[in-house]
Amino acid sequence: MTKTILLLLSLLSFHTIADAQWQAQTSGTTARFRGVSAVTDQIAWASGANGTFARTVDGGNTWQAAVVPGAEKLDFRDVEAFDANTAYLLSIGPGEASRIYKTTDGGKNWTLQFTNANPKAFFDAIAFWDVNNGLAVSDPVDGHFVVIRTSDGGKNWTPIAPQNMPAAFEGEGAFAASGTCLIAQGKTNAWFATGGAKTARVFRSMDNGQTWFVASTPIKTGNAASGIFSIAFKDARFGIIVGGDYQKEKEASDHIAVSQDGGRNWTLLKKSGLTAFRSAVTWIGASELLTVGPSGSDVSMDDGANWKPSDTAGFHAFSVARRGSTGWAVGEKGSIAKFKR
Repeated sequence: MTKTILLLLSLLSFHTIADAQWQAQTSGTTARFRGVSAVTDQIAWASGANGTFARTVDGGNTWQAAVVPGAEKLDFRDVEAFDANTAYLLSIGPGEASRIYKTTDGGKNWTLQFTNANPKAFFDAIAFWDVNNGLAVSDPVDGHFVVIRTSDGGKNWTPIAPQNMPAAFEGEGAFAASGTCLIAQGKTNAWFATGGAKTARVFRSMDNGQTWFVASTPIKTGNAASGIFSIAFKDARFGIIVGGDYQKEKEASDHIAVSQDGGRNWTLLKKSGLTAFRSAVTWIGASELLTVGPSGSDVSMDDGANWKPSDTAGFHAFSVARRGSTGWAVGEKGSIAKFKR
């Protein structure tokens, strides 16, 4: 195949992604959404403020929104769903405000599985390898991030021993902005990203969260609102981190980096074309990425090296179906939009 044909095919592929339309959908609520989990092209869940969750089983043509009983004052910043019936919700906040709920009947009933008893802890995100094995991360307590694990579908949550976790820096924390500061990959790998006034780092585990290692990154910090907000790995080695300063939504500097060795080392992408704060990033294809933030969204066709605007609508979180080519973004006032390649 000639270079000219390859170039034309590459350009055609890029325009197919870049020109994919966002379709606004009706969620049935005005609660702010910060979490979303796409299961298939037909099934997705969203989570947000005031104990709110929403679910679609028909590709977003209709969404059913409701409030978890007894959770009216909670802010569900993350949701992990596995089918039309099974999903986990994580709420954030100090002390008992951080909780984990689970449903196995499509949201008709919810079981409270975990309530944080430590007044110093503040949980940020939850992630699962499969329906039974998962973990959640909290901001540091007494100098170490807190990680809890389950291997029985959430019936029991066990904290990781502090000595298995590298020490946290003063002022370091994770951002509960999109549910993607913590991710699980494959059968045993996990990463979570941090920020703060002094540092932005990536913690990694290769044994289901039992032991952790940490790597510095070149992501710019400087205050409590800056650092890494989202992390994604397309396999065990190639990963990407994005962020910025959420107080400066339309500004960004040194806010995107990639790793090719499982998160041990990170390379800054200075001239990528991604010029605004972004709170979530996700692979939508073999080399295609999509990132969203309050000021808009962008797509990349080359593993994040170069970016082009996708839409100007603002969102906080994005998730693409594990099987298929459909994704959903969520944001303010119950906003939901479907992304279809």
